[in-house]
Amino acid sequence: MDAAASVVSRLAAGDMDAASELYDRHAGHVLALARRILRDYGDAEDVVQDVFSQAWRTAARFESSRGTVGGWLLVMARTRSIDRLRAKQARPDTRTDVMPDRMPSADVAAPDQLLSDEQAVRVREALANLPDAQRKALELAYYEGLTQVEIAERLTEPLGTIKTRVRTALGTLRQRLRP
Repeated sequence: MDAAASVVSRLAAGDMDAASELYDRHAGHVLALARRILRDYGDAEDVVQDVFSQAWRTAARFESSRGTVGGWLLVMARTRSIDRLRAKQARPDTRTDVMPDRMPSADVAAPDQLLSDEQAVRVREALANLPDAQRKALELAYYEGLTQVEIAERLTEPLGTIKTRVRTALGTLRQRLRP
């Protein structure tokens, strides 16, 4: 069993470090594929959350003899992206954003790896100062890995409300954390 397959085995056993390791290793590639298909950064981020949530739920069924971990995740990303694209095409009034000309490299470090201890303290303080509803939505998305749809279901709130809370919270954090 190779190293990547052992990470999936640990994930299937409930090892949260394995979930983090899997995400750190493959999220950039999953995001890049989703962005190429969807041409919308927000939708692509949702697909990344969906893929890693699905990977966690289905890790026990992964068979390394059938392919690589990266391939397994990319197949999920492709399927989820196409499903999302079809759903958007079924609703022609949905606005789509223009894809930026340049995409970040897939091997860019995860944001939490780039934070110094001082920056991490600033982020935690800024997060703690958000209104409860916004903070809860961000915590469910980033700490528990829930999609916005799953957050809406858990909080019994409309999806649009959750999207607004997350967007507003991220904007507030961005302003508060500017150097």
